[in-house]
Amino acid sequence: MGQFLQDQPPRSGACDGCLRRADLVARLGPHIETAHAMRLGRPRILALSDDRLIDELGGRHAGALRAGCDRFSTSQARAHAVAAGINTTCRHEHLHYPKALLELSDPPAALHWIGRPGALRELTSEVRRCAAVVGARKASEYGLEVARSLGRDLSEAGVTVVSGMALGVDGAAHEGAIEAGGRTVAVLGGGADVAYPPSKRRLHGRLAATGVVISEMPPGCRVWRWSFPARNRIIAGLAAVTIVVEAQRRSGSLITAQFATDLDRELGAVPGRVTSALARGPNDLLADGAVVVRDAGDVLDLLGIERPTLAPPPQLMPVQAAVLAAVLAGAETLSAITATVNDGDGVMLALVELELGGRVRRDLGGRYTPVGI
Repeated sequence: MGQFLQDQPPRSGACDGCLRRADLVARLGPHIETAHAMRLGRPRILALSDDRLIDELGGRHAGALRAGCDRFSTSQARAHAVAAGINTTCRHEHLHYPKALLELSDPPAALHWIGRPGALRELTSEVRRCAAVVGARKASEYGLEVARSLGRDLSEAGVTVVSGMALGVDGAAHEGAIEAGGRTVAVLGGGADVAYPPSKRRLHGRLAATGVVISEMPPGCRVWRWSFPARNRIIAGLAAVTIVVEAQRRSGSLITAQFATDLDRELGAVPGRVTSALARGPNDLLADGAVVVRDAGDVLDLLGIERPTLAPPPQLMPVQAAVLAAVLAGAETLSAITATVNDGDGVMLALVELELGGRVRRDLGGRYTPVGI
């Protein structure tokens, strides 16, 4: 705890009632898990008042839960958050709480976040400059490349990239945004001070240093299965547009997409190969009317933000142009490219230069494909 260095001490802006509510939801974790396993509606559950939550979920533990609410110490909760380097705000505080979340039927009572005290407000104050990028945990190389590119280019254009710090697409989108300056918000299902999954501890530290990591749960809270759809509503709620990169048909990313649709926010999807299971989710969304997203420019169009003027790419040398033309024509291997270009000494150097310039990509099997064309 307290390992997140900040240039200012954490701020505690959440009111007593909202801190108590966050504590109650955390203590009800296993009860909500049971309701989730029985397919009772999570949105319905988190929209209930404190008393009704206890009545409907507490069962024989209802008395103990009420006693816990009575004993809850807001001063201790604030001290715990500060010790963990965590800022707090709540839906009754109009300065730092993202107003876009108030459109949810069950907005989180309190938000706990790691980052500069003013960073959450800076990154989320204008919803039309926030885009969610979500997708498969077991993403393909194509999906990871697209997610990283979207994160980098959107952040570069002044758009905050919102995602869930998960394996695969989510993490790649955050990493791309960090590369471009760090306009990114990670929403976690457990405590904001706990890296989840643990393998993302390094990314968690970078996000805490350059962006924002937020959660509706108090510090130290574990993750439950219901935590993921719960955090997905926050991801969709923060963003004016949600982009699904890769997803199978039964995917949490599609839950985020549904929340975006329910909020009447824009929805986009990256098309994929019809034979790929990872493309079924986005392709289904496209068939149902989602907007095709090929690059960050398509997302900026959805947000109503003017595309930045790009500098023209550097002029290619003759051998580079010939090699690129061969790759575009379908030559994938070094031998096929060399046979087409007929310049063995120059082909290898040209391929390296084209890779460094982001014009072609070489996969693990040594095959070359064009990039961004």
